[in-house]
Amino acid sequence: MTYLLSILMGIIQGVAEFLPISSSGHLALFQTFFGMENVEEKYMFFTVLLHFGTFISVCVVYWRDIVEMIREFFLGIAALAGKKDTGTPPPPARRMVMLIIIGTLPLFVMVFLQDAVNKLFSNSIMVSCALLVTGFMLFFSDRLARGRKTARNATVVDALIVGCGQALAVIPGLSRSGTTISVGMLRGFDRSFAVRYSFLLSLPAILGANILEIKDAVEAGINMEELPMYIVGVVVAAVVGYFAIRLVKSLSDKGKFGKFAYYCWAVGLGSMIAGFVKMAMA
Repeated sequence: MTYLLSILMGIIQGVAEFLPISSSGHLALFQTFFGMENVEEKYMFFTVLLHFGTFISVCVVYWRDIVEMIREFFLGIAALAGKKDTGTPPPPARRMVMLIIIGTLPLFVMVFLQDAVNKLFSNSIMVSCALLVTGFMLFFSDRLARGRKTARNATVVDALIVGCGQALAVIPGLSRSGTTISVGMLRGFDRSFAVRYSFLLSLPAILGANILEIKDAVEAGINMEELPMYIVGVVVAAVVGYFAIRLVKSLSDKGKFGKFAYYCWAVGLGSMIAGFVKMAMA
């Protein structure tokens, strides 16, 4: 590990985690075409820390929402314990907690399919097709009529369908943010709410993934001499991730979210051609 590699990995993590270009898809293609199969295993603990860096990015951008949701979560529990039913609709922040919990549920199904999903990383044609699909989702999301749903009136079914989109996005090449935002818009979400819900929905997903990986990462070993380099990478990932989220929010509000579609199409077509060439030469 070097400081340069630490910074580069931090930049890649911060950009690919939040821009709708599929970080898992890019990782799979790098593994296939550039012989990087052992990067995650070699730097497993550092990879976990990088994900924590992007977790911090979301917390910084949406800290007001998170504080309000934590407050309403405990107020909601207190209301249930006291059986206080005022007949008034719950506050938006309390409904947002419910929507995030429901949207996270489909991910538990994917835990049992993890081995099958991992096998897809070595299939460059499959990853290329998934990138093309991501491009089409992004392209058409900008052409949908503007929705009006927010945390006040989004339904349980809406949250569950967006959550299913997030679960499917574990397939390398399908962007998590691109899929959840596009599906949210398809369900009639307001553009800014679709982005906000997508990134807040990523918090339990990122945290859960880190909890599952931390044990293996510690068992793989931690090089304490490289700890300063790890910290630099985490800071870079957090800072780059912060600006990546801001960029997505800005482009989505302006109806230019689909511009990422052209990048996904270019990478998808390029990697597909390269995959067929590699197969022909094998």
